[in-house]
Amino acid sequence: MSQQPIRIGIVTVSDRASRGEYEDLGGPAIREELSKILTSEWEAVARVIPDEQDQVEATLKQLCDDEQCCLVVTTGGTGPAKRDITPEATEAVCDKILDGFGEQMRAVSLKFVPTAILSRQIAGIRGESLIINLPGKPSAIKDCLDAVFPAVPYCVDLIDGPYLETDESVLKAFRPKHAKKPA
Repeated sequence: MSQQPIRIGIVTVSDRASRGEYEDLGGPAIREELSKILTSEWEAVARVIPDEQDQVEATLKQLCDDEQCCLVVTTGGTGPAKRDITPEATEAVCDKILDGFGEQMRAVSLKFVPTAILSRQIAGIRGESLIINLPGKPSAIKDCLDAVFPAVPYCVDLIDGPYLETDESVLKAFRPKHAKKPA
């Protein structure tokens, strides 16, 4: 019996991309970066939705609860503009907020742009799913994902998710010595 691939949600939050007014670059950038990082068999469950808090909340719930994604990564809607509501939607559906993710992403981004202090991305846990908000710019997606991903596999372990393995030549996941790979 073969094991099902790990399911990872990728959500682009953008009014214009959801209307087809411009090409979604954020979602494909996340998929590309995860394809480089992960050696585990996985499949993307992708969504492109408008900046509407109720729709973002419903999508996150669906991906975590119904689609059983152990990880949901969003792009877009994390700035200070009036329509930027991704962090609020994420906080509304999470059981726990993991402040260190946002702190680390902003710290890394500040090395490249002083406007990183305007970014409000967060991460949190919903049931057995980790949700991470990333910025919308593809280069910032790579920088931020690379900055926090070493902690992602162990976090997923701690919430009873599947065992995520990384290509250590690309990015080494950190797990404490006592954390064992399941048989």
